[in-house]
Amino acid sequence: MVTMAQRIESLRNEENVSRPALTTALGFPKGTIEKFETGRATPTKEQQEKLAAHFGVSLFYLRGESGDRTRQEDWMAGGGAAAEDEPGFVPTPAAKPKKAKQAEPQGAMLDALLASKSVQELLRNVVLDTLRSPEGQALIRKALK
Repeated sequence: MVTMAQRIESLRNEENVSRPALTTALGFPKGTIEKFETGRATPTKEQQEKLAAHFGVSLFYLRGESGDRTRQEDWMAGGGAAAEDEPGFVPTPAAKPKKAKQAEPQGAMLDALLASKSVQELLRNVVLDTLRSPEGQALIRKALK
C-alpha cells in the first residue's frame, strides 16, 4: 500500500515542481510539503483537500487508499467532457455488454453482498474509523446537542 507521503512526493515529481514551490502555490507554511513527504507531519483535512484539488485527484488516491485518480465529483457526475480536460483524468474502458440473464429481483445482488460476513466486518471497521476521526467526533458532538 502506498502511503500519503509517498503519493504526495510522486504527484509533486510528476508535476516537476519543487517542494518550496508547491508549498508556496498552496499557501502552506514554509517546509510543510517536506514534512508531509518525510512523514514528520500529516496534512489536515483541509490541506489534504487543497493537495487533491491541486493535483486533480481524489482524496482516496492522495491518501493511498485507492489506485483510481478520479475525483469523487467526476465519477458521481458520470465523468463527462469537463472531467477529461482536468489533469490526472484517467478514462476507464467501457464495459463489454453481457448476455442477457434471467431478470433478478432488484437489490438481490446487494442483499447477497451485504449478507457476507467479510463485507459486514469491512463496513463496521470503516464506520468505526470514521467515527473515531476528528470529523466523526465533531458529528457525534453535533448530534448530541
